[in-house]
Amino acid sequence: MVGDGDGSIATAPGGGVMIFTSSGLNAAQREVLDQLGSVDRPSFDLELHTELRNELEQTLAPVAAALDEEQPLFVSKRSIGLIHSCEQLFVTDVGQPFEWNTTTARGTVAHKAIELLIGFRGCPTPLDLVDAALSRFEADGFGIGDFVRGLAEAERAELVSGANDLVTTFLETFPPLDPKWRPVPEARVRAELAGGRVQLSGKVDLQLGFPRGQEAGKVIIDLKSGRSHSSHIDDLRFYALLDTMKAGTPPRLLVSYYLESGTPRTEPVTEDVLWAAVRRTADAITRICRLRDSDTTPERSAGPACMFCPLKDECDPGIAYLAERQAAW
Repeated sequence: MVGDGDGSIATAPGGGVMIFTSSGLNAAQREVLDQLGSVDRPSFDLELHTELRNELEQTLAPVAAALDEEQPLFVSKRSIGLIHSCEQLFVTDVGQPFEWNTTTARGTVAHKAIELLIGFRGCPTPLDLVDAALSRFEADGFGIGDFVRGLAEAERAELVSGANDLVTTFLETFPPLDPKWRPVPEARVRAELAGGRVQLSGKVDLQLGFPRGQEAGKVIIDLKSGRSHSSHIDDLRFYALLDTMKAGTPPRLLVSYYLESGTPRTEPVTEDVLWAAVRRTADAITRICRLRDSDTTPERSAGPACMFCPLKDECDPGIAYLAERQAAW
């Protein structure tokens, strides 16, 4: 598989639709390559990134004015997703320490293993990558590092097995990463608004390609270790918004890549997609700022998140939702 080094993976002689050399790929890899490359390279207005930022700044001005410059509000895709899912869940999550287990750690270890693949010399096996990822985490003094170091032998073996399964699927179904695509794992994106009072940040699992002037060429990929969910595309749109404000040119394509099934779900980036991300982000930040007022009662909204909510046994909307769901099953 080859690339032409011009920021795309390969380009048709007349430009426009992307084409690829798929010799040596299996059927699954060829299908992924087709989906990642079968989108036109649109051009965007030179001032779009400024207009997106200005809209966010103006919408947030009333709530941002009350924020302390020395204690900025940090906003991530997780906080935005939680506040839109259920305000009470957002408030509960803020005060709840995250607890690792082998299921939640499996995806994190697999992500790190795939990140290490980019710079790993030779031809590592999936287990080589998983072992290297665990070694990196064990060297950390906090977070998942503490969890990994404290695992019993059987628990560690379970974690290795689960992460190995995900990494193996990725290697079998995702095309080998050509250096000419400029692959960047764990690419950080950030935007500061309202004089730094509001700080938006994210970390893209895998980034491929780059823009040429105002012509989009970047592909943003979020690796998912679980089932598909409608919120995943919203997460990617948030990343696209941050990347647009950072780079000046929007990415070309958003991809949720599901490691268990080895399948991608894609969405081309358009101006409508970016403006939708602006509205969703501004609404989330406004609601978060409102909830910082101790006199504000968070609203409770029932939905799929109720299944994992720590308050599910004491929340009336959640209890009713889960009862209806159980009856439907």
